[in-house]
Amino acid sequence: MSTFQAPKGTYDLIPPNSATYLAVREAISVPLRNSSHGYIETPGFENVELFARGVGESTDIVTKEMYAFETKGGDKLALRPEGTASVLRAALEANLHKGGNLPVKLWYSGSYYRYERPQKGRYRHFSQVGAEAIGAEDPALDAELIILAHQAYRSLGLRDFRILLNSLGDKECRPVYRAALQDFLRGLQLDEDTRRRIEINPLRVLDDKREAVQEQLIGAPMLRDYLCEACKTYHEQVRELLTAAGVAFEDDPKLVRGLDYYTRTTFEFVHDGLGSQSAVGGGGRYDGLSEMIGGPALPSVGWALGVDRTVLALEAEGITLDIPAATAVYAVPLGEEARRVLFGKVTELRRAGVATDFAYGGKGLKNAMKSANRSGARLALVAGERDLAEGVVQLKDLVSGEQTAIALDAVVDEVRRALG
Repeated sequence: MSTFQAPKGTYDLIPPNSATYLAVREAISVPLRNSSHGYIETPGFENVELFARGVGESTDIVTKEMYAFETKGGDKLALRPEGTASVLRAALEANLHKGGNLPVKLWYSGSYYRYERPQKGRYRHFSQVGAEAIGAEDPALDAELIILAHQAYRSLGLRDFRILLNSLGDKECRPVYRAALQDFLRGLQLDEDTRRRIEINPLRVLDDKREAVQEQLIGAPMLRDYLCEACKTYHEQVRELLTAAGVAFEDDPKLVRGLDYYTRTTFEFVHDGLGSQSAVGGGGRYDGLSEMIGGPALPSVGWALGVDRTVLALEAEGITLDIPAATAVYAVPLGEEARRVLFGKVTELRRAGVATDFAYGGKGLKNAMKSANRSGARLALVAGERDLAEGVVQLKDLVSGEQTAIALDAVVDEVRRALG
């Protein structure tokens, strides 16, 4: 064993488990690709100021969890703790919003980093698939993204998840609520850090998971009671569109999410089989974020779904994804001439799109057949000198044990037929 291990709070994705993660990413991306989202990839690190401004200087992510560092050239950078700010920065830099076809719809997949106390479902390096729709303010867009996430989870077979929904208001009505909430919070018994948060972003206090804080929040003013008419109408339209699409949701007036940039629609996907780390994904509308990071006014909405958490949700429901074996055919040569000929057939099969492997290292028949069975292959191609002299190879069904001789020049067709 190596003397080195993965850093604390991280994990390695290795076969066969990695196939499940790939399948989850693929399942989440399918509805996005079918709804005109283009793929975007951004660097694993950004200017630290992008996250300080975008995510919010008062958030735990920026104050406690971000991996920030200074380069040899003096640049202050941070490993990305989330995807939205990076995607919006990239879209603005490339002037995608000037193409005349708004909203700009983008999806991404990658690793993100937060310095957190490691526990099951909460890692310092984690994987997400996300979607953003940039440059349009429309309840249908908010509803569409929630429906697409719902569709992705359903396609994986998940049933025991819930959608929590709330509205955080906008720049017209939120300041009035903010002032009322601050007045309420200032009268509570809270620690120094939390008191400081009251002045910077009081909504963040509502998101505090500590029981001692939550008990004191009973009777706190609710944002829904302060929404202006425009925000009420907007939120009601989102709710109506979801209901019409047959997507069930629960109104959660305390839902604020952990980022400062959200406005109006905010939502979270939770799975009750995951214990305290029940959120598997979430998102919302962030109409002011573009201006916060120096761009024009571009109302936008998006979400990120945790791949790690989704895999845990599948396990909680006892769901095993139907993942095809990495190898369909395993070639076993007996002797040097057979090695040369069969290697050529392996290349032909691969070019024909058949997942094929080869008994490397000059293994004997017994060991080579063990490897064939371990590979998960359905078929084995076996050939020795006598077979080659007759112009055939042996095609063995590794499930039934049946074996037939097939012509060398018909290997691709016969293998395809046998695989159905």
